[in-house]
Amino acid sequence: MRRLFLIFILIVTLVGGLVLPAFAQGQKNEQKEISVLIDGLPVAFDVQPVIENGRVLVPFRAIAEALKVEVSWESNVQTVSATNGETSVKLQIGNKTAYLNDNPIFLDVLPAIRDGRTLIPLRFFSEAYDCEVLWNGPTNSVRITSPPREMAVVGFYALGDSKTSSWTNLFGKPYPETARGNTDIVGELALGWYSLDSDGNLLTRSRTGWQRPEGWEKVLEAAQDYKLRTEMVIHVTDGDGTISTLLKDEAVMNRAVNAIVKEAVLYQGVNLDFEGLGYRDDGKQLQAVQDAFNKFVRLLAEPVKDIGLELTLTLHAPNSAYRGYDYKSLGETADRIIIMAYDYGTIPEPNSLVVQAVEQALQSVPKEKLVLGISVSSENTESIITKIGIAKRYQLNGIALWRLGLLTNEMWNALRITVEVKR
Repeated sequence: MRRLFLIFILIVTLVGGLVLPAFAQGQKNEQKEISVLIDGLPVAFDVQPVIENGRVLVPFRAIAEALKVEVSWESNVQTVSATNGETSVKLQIGNKTAYLNDNPIFLDVLPAIRDGRTLIPLRFFSEAYDCEVLWNGPTNSVRITSPPREMAVVGFYALGDSKTSSWTNLFGKPYPETARGNTDIVGELALGWYSLDSDGNLLTRSRTGWQRPEGWEKVLEAAQDYKLRTEMVIHVTDGDGTISTLLKDEAVMNRAVNAIVKEAVLYQGVNLDFEGLGYRDDGKQLQAVQDAFNKFVRLLAEPVKDIGLELTLTLHAPNSAYRGYDYKSLGETADRIIIMAYDYGTIPEPNSLVVQAVEQALQSVPKEKLVLGISVSSENTESIITKIGIAKRYQLNGIALWRLGLLTNEMWNALRITVEVKR
């Protein structure tokens, strides 16, 4: 099922072990540069892949490191070894016998050294590390889909009554009926039901459209039945200065904290989504905005953790126009940060900017605390695999989907072949 789905969405020719079809074996293809992508992301090579005897050979170290596989080289016996902790392989230059977990495997093309790099047949690589490998003849490219990786999968659940779609998209039945639906590929629900006003009052019906629906208790019951963790999301925007006003008064901040903590006992976590900070600020004013938000997060974190809950922050990406978020300080205080790496202005969201956002966040926050936010409405089935691939490549804690109700059946299936849900 997994291989059939990939063939369908990529519309390419599957070749076992990359034995190239006759039209691809000529001199023309041997001279044309071969591109290799893992989960839709290009792999950088200092020595290019080659075709020999109708087989694609690739630089082993570059591919292995892109998949977070450790590689070692024994120069005295010209042997390369690699392991991901579960699977180990060993190949020797000029030797057609390789070893997979110490079991001999016969190769139909020899590993070779080209310009100081070890090149190996891609067939052996794909079989050893459970990758799907597809050859696209017209583009002279290899597309590799890495095996599923365990990670957190958070689904933002906006509403849940009979007139909205989050319920049906998740449970596969009209409200209030339930079924397994897509609960197998979501581990947590971020329930967008709360906001705050400038006086620190907790709202369940806000001007921003975030509402707690009638029958919300049924959502919590269903989440418990299907072993889905829940967290209350407090969503506030600063377009009218609501957040800025709130953060200027410590008494107001404490009122907000007390109201949140009182309500939070119904959930397993708190998710603070304060949007729009620092848009027009710079210098000392920007520092003041960051300091004020840092203070509020610290005020909230202590009582939240005292009652045994986790605090998640949903933040604009560090390369966005909203610079009011001190990732380093916030990463030290919160249990987890969701990077909203979207709204860059093009659809699908540009991979280069998403990667940049992740790399900038990683400069201040450990990867174990970072979750990549994905705007489902900005992606398609193929591009969502690539966004997940970014989270895989950088070994982030997981992904967060904005939002349930927007995922197609094809997207759900894409999730199933790329992710194992951490619960």
